[in-house]
Amino acid sequence: MNEHLDDILYPPIEPYDTGTLIAGEGNRIAYEQSGNPEGKPVVFLHGGPGAGTSPWHRRFFDPERYRIILLDQRGCGRSTPHASEPDADLRHNTTWHLVADVELLRKNLGIETWQVFGGSWGSALALAYAQAHPEVVSEIVLRGIFTLRRHELEWFYEGGAASVVPDLWEDFIAPIPILERSQLMQAYHRRLADPDPAVHEPAAIAWSRWEAANLTLLPDPELIEAMTEPRAAIAFARIENHYFLHGGWFEPGQLIAGVDRIRHIPAVIVQGRYDVCTPAMTAWDLHRAWPEASFEMIPDAAHAASEPGIAAALRAATDRFAGDGPTDAEAAAEEPEEPAESAEGGDSGLSEFAEPEAGEPEAGEPDAGEPEAGEPEEREPEAGEPEAGEHEAGEPEEREPEAGEPEERHSEESEPAAARETAEPEPAGDPSPR
Repeated sequence: MNEHLDDILYPPIEPYDTGTLIAGEGNRIAYEQSGNPEGKPVVFLHGGPGAGTSPWHRRFFDPERYRIILLDQRGCGRSTPHASEPDADLRHNTTWHLVADVELLRKNLGIETWQVFGGSWGSALALAYAQAHPEVVSEIVLRGIFTLRRHELEWFYEGGAASVVPDLWEDFIAPIPILERSQLMQAYHRRLADPDPAVHEPAAIAWSRWEAANLTLLPDPELIEAMTEPRAAIAFARIENHYFLHGGWFEPGQLIAGVDRIRHIPAVIVQGRYDVCTPAMTAWDLHRAWPEASFEMIPDAAHAASEPGIAAALRAATDRFAGDGPTDAEAAAEEPEEPAESAEGGDSGLSEFAEPEAGEPEAGEPDAGEPEAGEPEEREPEAGEPEAGEHEAGEPEEREPEAGEPEERHSEESEPAAARETAEPEPAGDPSPR
């Protein structure tokens, strides 16, 4: 589906490690690692929410320089329980559960700091995570900015986008009776939450088709077909609708207002000018609040990370942050030749397997005066942020719950190693560019 990216992104690779993170409330988060085990860590936060990861997501990163971590967020992809199940319970699936899951994964993988890469919903999750844990984020790469403000949601799901794509809008509202169309997200929620597949499946497919049809500048029939596969579509639509009805559990404008907490972190913002799903107004608002971050408006692109101009800009961003250190092959080639053992010959001393010297700092690592490895800075937790140093299964900070917010949680993890299980290889999640 993304063969057109072969000249833009890195070649396909396979993971060297797969596992499961026990995250509490019965949730098991599937993750994988690929690239260089000794490379710069980066975590990829997929969109939706509910889209899951795909193998091609590994290709934004130089596999010789990056340790690439992908995870399927709660309820989607290879994570369980899956939101497509008729009795799916999303009470423990919120932004702050996901922030805690990401932080728990970092701790269990023994990573001190990592780059955070997220697009669409992944940009919102990346901002929320970085603002909650700025001391462990080395750089941020964002695409298709989405912060779940009310006017962003109403634009795409309550009729604003109909002015641009009226034909596609007709298909989206078709499953909803006329008298219910004044509140479409609520009307869809009633159908998506119905345990009867005859009710929730057609609604989920209509919801997912609406989004898939608007992700790219030109129609992508293969993408639409993949995103409307029933199991993936049901999980995708249910989780998105659940998050959107609750405004992502954010205060109004929270993610843009919280930029001061991450202003010092090197960052790149990439936005398609003709993005219908998450219009450029939000990226521009973030850019104005955060001028220190690089900002790139792609003139011939919509929303998807698979748009050629967006893909090229994202790869350029990760290359920029990969650091100036040599790859293993480059280090081997640059190793100075040692004197021969004797005049007659012998070992030249040139090792083709030479490794870069241990301990060399990566680009974006903390400066002197920032916390030493393994000694996170003590600070007061922000609203919605897990307590510092917790190894519980991502328990969000106690605060007065709002509708749909997480209840008190009990970890299933006893030690970091206990939270990792070997997962049998399964097909990757939904291939949505979100």
